[in-house]
Amino acid sequence: MALMRFEAGQTARTFADRAEAGRELGRELARRSWPAPVIVLGLPRGGVAVARPVATALNAPLDVLGVRKVGLPWEPEFAIGAIASGGIVVRDSPTAHRWNGRGTRKHDAFMRLAAQERIELERREALYRAGRPPLNLEGKIALLVDDGLATGSTMIAAIRAAQQAGARAVIAAAPVASAEAMARVSAEADDTVVLAVPPTLRSIGEWYDLFEQLSDEEVTRLLNE
Repeated sequence: MALMRFEAGQTARTFADRAEAGRELGRELARRSWPAPVIVLGLPRGGVAVARPVATALNAPLDVLGVRKVGLPWEPEFAIGAIASGGIVVRDSPTAHRWNGRGTRKHDAFMRLAAQERIELERREALYRAGRPPLNLEGKIALLVDDGLATGSTMIAAIRAAQQAGARAVIAAAPVASAEAMARVSAEADDTVVLAVPPTLRSIGEWYDLFEQLSDEEVTRLLNE
């Protein structure tokens, strides 16, 4: 269920940065109730910066769930699928099905892209989990947080990974989402909390005054706070 931050015809204000978006999202989530224990899982990299104040608002532990977008070769930021820990692969964007993969079989072409992204996913997992125990979701409420949902593919991969890891229930949360992503994610998660679903979403970054790329060092710092 989404909480609309504007009415039709109005221009919604943007978030100052991910921290402010996380505080607003945390306040909305704190009004809701789920059975304990709840664990907040940021989706790297940007989602971790939103998840940190969410975890504070809920007085819940913060961890990270490894996910990685699979983008078009000529437009990497446009997701045609995603991968997540546990061997999860999501390939259901209409663009992925239309893409010819330079004349090769579409499935094989997509899986080659996914394999390339898997290398980076494993690198990040090793870095972020250094000194941290393996992620244990058995019997827990997994609250997945990202900085925005454009196509929904990355969040869907995270939802399936959390379900596979034994989560009791999976909640998806983000400050902003497209209507398409909201519908897709809501069909997979036990609950979905989004602050804004604008009629048109060109990019997640347009909803933030400051939307810089987070470094691995910053993600590690947020996780260790």
